[in-house]
Amino acid sequence: MLPLARFTVLDLTRVRSGPTAVRQLADWGANVIKIEAPEEIDTGKGLGGDTHGPDYQNVHRNKRSITLNLKSLDGLAVFRRLVEQADVVVENYRPDVKSRLGIDYESLAAINPRIVLGSISGFGQDGPYAKRPGFDQIAQGMGGLMSVTGLPGQGPVRAGIPVADLTAGLYTAIGILVALLEREQTGKGRWVHTSLLEAMVAMMDFQATRWTMKGEVPKQAGNDHPTTIPTGLFRTSDGVINIAGGGGEMWRRIVAVLGIEQEAADPELATDALRSRNRARTNAVLQARLETDTAANWVEKFNAAGVPCGPVYSMDQVFADAQVRHLGLAWPVPHPQLGEITLVRPPMQLEGVEPPRRPTPERGEHTTSVLREFGFAPEEIDSLRARKAI
Repeated sequence: MLPLARFTVLDLTRVRSGPTAVRQLADWGANVIKIEAPEEIDTGKGLGGDTHGPDYQNVHRNKRSITLNLKSLDGLAVFRRLVEQADVVVENYRPDVKSRLGIDYESLAAINPRIVLGSISGFGQDGPYAKRPGFDQIAQGMGGLMSVTGLPGQGPVRAGIPVADLTAGLYTAIGILVALLEREQTGKGRWVHTSLLEAMVAMMDFQATRWTMKGEVPKQAGNDHPTTIPTGLFRTSDGVINIAGGGGEMWRRIVAVLGIEQEAADPELATDALRSRNRARTNAVLQARLETDTAANWVEKFNAAGVPCGPVYSMDQVFADAQVRHLGLAWPVPHPQLGEITLVRPPMQLEGVEPPRRPTPERGEHTTSVLREFGFAPEEIDSLRARKAI
């Protein structure tokens, strides 16, 4: 019995932020029913990409799929019957779409007061930008991330992953779990919603509060840490490494490992504040010594001395790393058409619980079986299919 097996989730999400939220529930056993439009209604592969591609397979795993035409009255009627028995609905439509379809929180709660609705939008459910289409890179720009990413003077740079999408999904999943916990006391559901913009600003964390509390506008720091010196990327004789070493004791350890006691005696490097003020000079002292040995040797020496240090990997090197292999982050999943595929396992571990390994379903693969579980008679299902409601 998996931790979330008692919860039924109706998944109306698309692309990434919403599917990321639902995946957190599916990976721990929730009965997730992915609702897709019939192929006659949606003939393209859409923004979610190739359904047999790595992205789609990773984000939609551990679900079942039914087809449902929510643009028809019959299809909406079917959806409402599913809501009667469900615990959670998750969607990432633009805010006005919910009301047009009748799947807003008030409408769903009238059918099932225990329902929890999780919603993700681009900019919020109301306000001057509420009807704007949302996209990860737009939120990265408006949330401040692009202004602090990249080399000083380079100009704004996007992060290499869709940070706003992913974090909006994670925050939504957390909110849904909070609402389900509260429901155990109140018996009532809630509407949980966030947006790409809200998630992105929240993820700016200390960079955001540097402004809100101190009036500082963070700048690009490149591979250096914006506040902790010396922390950054350094060249070795055969590659690059990351060193994280702010603070007096950590500085002393770095000096000892590198054997640069004489250089570190420079009065301009005497304190944390001075090293911060003279960042370029501090880094140059380290850099000169680091280029005399290999990345692997320095990583070993620094970690032995208790200084956080690590290599900088390409993706193939990540999955070849001994610790990554030990943790089992490459996650084999059997697929009926593709054979054994390898996804990325859930990053948190619940001792004694093994997440399910069900592949992403084909569109509508479980329509008949799911509807029968919800009490639809065989002839009723045949009639709905004839009327193109499913």
